[in-house]
Amino acid sequence: VQLQASGGGLVQAGGSLRLACVASGSFFRINTVSWYRQAPGEQRELVAGIFGSGNSPNYGDSVKGRFTISRDNTENAVYLRMYSLQPEDTAVYYCNANIRTPTRGSQVYWGKGTLVTVSS
Repeated sequence: VQLQASGGGLVQAGGSLRLACVASGSFFRINTVSWYRQAPGEQRELVAGIFGSGNSPNYGDSVKGRFTISRDNTENAVYLRMYSLQPEDTAVYYCNANIRTPTRGSQVYWGKGTLVTVSS
């Protein structure tokens, strides 16, 4: 199983981006998926999470009202739409998923990060 995060880039303050996290490989089900971010010199923090059903998304306090997490289970994808980006949103963004596989049961997987840089 692999998770591929994409969509990062350079954007001006006030701009927007959409990140995507796509799972590939052999698995039964993708359960909870979360986005984390890590800025230079900082600890990794939870940005947003969404259950397998797509219900009850949750957000970190710093992004509430600006970011939206959604999923398309037909595409094995979870998206993070980021609006009103600010320089403090600059970080490497990682996706994390609990995935049930035929051979390993339910296991947590991490994707490689995608860099988001917001200029002032």
